[in-house]
Formats: sequence, C-alpha cells, structure tokens
Amino acid sequence: MGQALKGKALKFTLLALAVVALFVAELAYGSVSIPIGKIISAPVNPDGDPVTWKILSLIRFPRAVTALLAGAALSMSGLQMQTLFRNPMAGPSVLGVTAGATLGVAFVMLASGYVPTALAVSHLGVSGASVLVLAASVGAGLLAFLVAGMAAKVRDQVVLLIIGMMIGQLAVALVSVWQYFSEADKVKEFILWTFGSLGGVTLEQLPIFAGFVLVAMVLSFGFAKNLNGLALGEDYARSMGFRVERNRTVIILVNGLLVGCVTAFCGPVGFVGVAVPHVARAVFGTENHRVLMPASALLGMAILLLCDRVAHWPGADGVLPINAVTSLIGAPVVIRVILKSRGRR
Repeated sequence: MGQALKGKALKFTLLALAVVALFVAELAYGSVSIPIGKIISAPVNPDGDPVTWKILSLIRFPRAVTALLAGAALSMSGLQMQTLFRNPMAGPSVLGVTAGATLGVAFVMLASGYVPTALAVSHLGVSGASVLVLAASVGAGLLAFLVAGMAAKVRDQVVLLIIGMMIGQLAVALVSVWQYFSEADKVKEFILWTFGSLGGVTLEQLPIFAGFVLVAMVLSFGFAKNLNGLALGEDYARSMGFRVERNRTVIILVNGLLVGCVTAFCGPVGFVGVAVPHVARAVFGTENHRVLMPASALLGMAILLLCDRVAHWPGADGVLPINAVTSLIGAPVVIRVILKSRGRR
C-alpha cells in the first residue's frame, strides 16, 4: 500500500512539473522568443521592457491560463460523463452537450443579434462575455438533461449513445438554419469560432472565465466519492445510501457549466474530454475518482498546453485551429480504447 501511494505521488509530481514546464514554454515561445530571465523580471519591472510585458500580459499569459482551465474542465467533464453513463466513449461532445453549448452561443451570436461581432469573446465587454457564457451553459445543460432523461428509460448504452448523438445533430441542424438566415460576415466569424481557439480570452475577461470554471471544478471534486459509487452501478450506489437521482442532476448541471463556459470562450474543443480520462486511468492504474479527478485535470492541462504549442509552432506563418491539433492527438487514443474494448469482449 505504501509503495502504491509513493508511486502515485511520484506520478502526480512529474505531471505537475510537466504542466509547469509547458506553461513556461507557452510564455517563452511564439513569433518572438522571450528568455526565461525576462519572463521572471517583466512582472517585477514592467516599465523596463514594455514590449515584452505587453506580449506576456495581453497575449501569452491569458492564452496559457485559458489552456490550463479549459484542459482541466473538459477532462473532468469527460470523466464524469463516462462514469455517469457508464460508457467509455461518453464525453461533452459525443452525447451532444457541446452541441447544446454551441446552440446557445449561436442563439446569442446569430439569432438574437445581441453580440455585434460573432468571433470570439475578445470583441466583447465583460457583460457581453457573461451573456455568452450563460447562453452556452444553458444550452449545454438543457441537452445534458434531455440525455439524462433518456438514460433513466434506456438501459442499453449503445442506444443511449445513439440518442445523444441524434439530439446533438438536432442542435447542429438548428444552428445551420440560423447560419442560413444570418448575415454573411456573422456566419464567417461564427465558423471561425467553431474551429476553436485559446487566444480569445482577454486579460479583463480572464477572471470571469476562471471564476466559472474553478467553481464548477470545486463542485466536481466534491462528487468524487459519489462517482465511485455510481461507477459500480446505480443499485449498488442506492444500497450505499447515495441519492442517485439528485447526484445525477447536480453532476449534469455542473458539467453543463464546465462545458458551456469553455465552449463560450474557446469554441467547441473536441476529443480532450473523451481521450484524457482514459489516459489518466492508464497512467495511474485505478478507477478511484479521488485519484482520477486531479489526474485528469493535470493531464488535461498538459495535453491542451502541448496542443496549443503545436498550433503555435515557432517559425510558422499562421496558427492552426486548436480543434485540428486535439483531433490529431485524441483520435488515436479513442481508436485504441475501441480496439481494447473489443479485444476484452
């Protein structure tokens, strides 16, 4: 037991160091490389090198923190969805939750005309960004509740997965209708938003984004024990005194907030929520959510920072959509999970 605890502590330490290293690399490298010494001295004396300070404070620091928060949020959301629905392929996007968040954002950007420019929240003030987050969270929560209602009646996991995908497709269809009747410039900017980006959060909006995500993450950590019970089946959870229906409702609400907030600020980032929990299980060799929750959060941070580093490869003329990079990394993981599952059967 002692050796196992030491092994897990070592893995957490190495993972945390990897996150720190990737965070520093995110600050240091880009179109202009910044030495580590300047990164340390710039906050102490911003007037000494104002150009470096502006690059760090206005561009790279918000983007790096956004990657940390989005990676942790999506990974924890995917872990909870996989446990809640007892389906290894469940995740924010697979069961239509991300599509619901996109539907909420589309309603604000395209249908209501509330937001004057559709691309990213970087063009919005604090109040406009809050409206966008609220719309995405409501859309994600509504579709998640709809899928959860189906889960109470449908026991077959494959059927539930198909239903979730179909509900997501209905949301996508509504978005397409709004795009068809919207102005061309708004449609173009909305499509660019769907590619995903970690650079849309300004320094002023970062506290809003961090506040929503951190509150939802704290609530998620509090449900680790309940998720351990749900992982063994609803009947077992009830026998242990867990209020299954209440837990399911709260977990879905929290996941709606996690996914909705990330989607509003970063666009629909795919594959992270599905792939990272499986990597966490493989690395730590456990199904204990008290371990998997922080492990998934740290792995999500590291992977999304790595993906953004690839998207902003030094010397490249442009920036790759973050969704393209996460798909290149996440798709092989998902394929491996499917093949491994079939091999066990």
